Amino acid sequence: MKLFKLLFLLLSVLSGLLLLTPLVSAHGERSLEPFVRMRTVQWYDVKWSANSVAVNDELIITGKVHVAEDWPNSIPKPEAAYLGVIAPGPVFLRKERWINGEAHLNSLPLKMGRDYEFKMKLKARIPGRYHIHPSFNIIDTGNVAGPGLWVEITGNANAFTNTVETVHGETIDLETYGTANGVRWHMLWMILGVAWLVWWVRRPLFIPRYAMVKNHEEDKLVTTTDKNLAKAILVAVPVIVFSGYFMATSQYPETIPLQASLDLIPPLPEQASPVKAKVKRAVYNIPQRAMTMNVEIKNEGSKPLQIGEFTTGSVRFINSTMDIDASNTPTEYLAKNGLHIEPDNLIQPGETKVVKVVAADAAWENEHLSSVIGDADSRFGGLLFLFDDQGKRHLTSISAPLIPEYK
Repeated sequence: MKLFKLLFLLLSVLSGLLLLTPLVSAHGERSLEPFVRMRTVQWYDVKWSANSVAVNDELIITGKVHVAEDWPNSIPKPEAAYLGVIAPGPVFLRKERWINGEAHLNSLPLKMGRDYEFKMKLKARIPGRYHIHPSFNIIDTGNVAGPGLWVEITGNANAFTNTVETVHGETIDLETYGTANGVRWHMLWMILGVAWLVWWVRRPLFIPRYAMVKNHEEDKLVTTTDKNLAKAILVAVPVIVFSGYFMATSQYPETIPLQASLDLIPPLPEQASPVKAKVKRAVYNIPQRAMTMNVEIKNEGSKPLQIGEFTTGSVRFINSTMDIDASNTPTEYLAKNGLHIEPDNLIQPGETKVVKVVAADAAWENEHLSSVIGDADSRFGGLLFLFDDQGKRHLTSISAPLIPEYK
């Protein structure tokens, strides 16, 4: 009785804790080490064509990535990368992908220090509200997610269509094509497997068989009928497999195997940048959730420049004194007034200046980027954007060790 009361009390406590637990919208990209997000694929100019689409409508995601020069030593080089989408299941159908204007069918090698422009066309499939990210799946590293947007899909899932025309002119529905054939094959092997188990389970098992072994009667455990049935199955299974293979090849003589090649897509043309930037020192203040870096900037161009933005781990820190468009950036990745420059004045042509750049916002904690100070590789990386007096943007990649500050 005491044990019953104890179990009842334990179940009551657990039930109460479950009721008190708030609903959580999990963002799996935040679990990836911050030094990976900041120093591998650096996302910028990511845009979504809409934040609400109906079933069968298209969603287009565009943007650019800069492959960091300061690639972490603990991560293999990006010899193969695959552009994809992170979503909670098959809520969208990916129809087309382009890298630098070329069709992206397979993986491609990424060149460090260079930029790539991407475009993906998705088709809405299942109604609901989902967090949709572009991502690069990098060999031996995993998914490096870009910024995500909450997208609403409306309509009826049963109205979704996914038809294609074969080379022979036959129109098929990819949602249901081959389903019956797959079910038949699964049922065949399930029936065969269950029958084999029943054949052995039908007779006394553990204790009687153990007693026979103890009495040195092992030879009686497997009868002549058992051996004959095993021989029959040994012959039947290969016959079924090869028969199915020959039937499939005769019915579908033209097939496309899984592809294993690489898309050799060159990066965007390298633009001569008038900006040379080097981080002299970087500190992250934990209580203030602010990173302060002293950056030596040299203007080798013919026009004065001003720092307008710092981007790292998909988070944009914007200089509030400048008019920079951030309308396409989800609010969780935007620190609208998060960038402070001292002195915040123009860097004249030919001038070399050390400026104090402060990137301060709760996004450091919310996006789990501040935990980089606890990593074995406590270096940060990001993109610094400078603008000339005509609004032209110049990009430069920066990185440095990050020193924690506790007060």
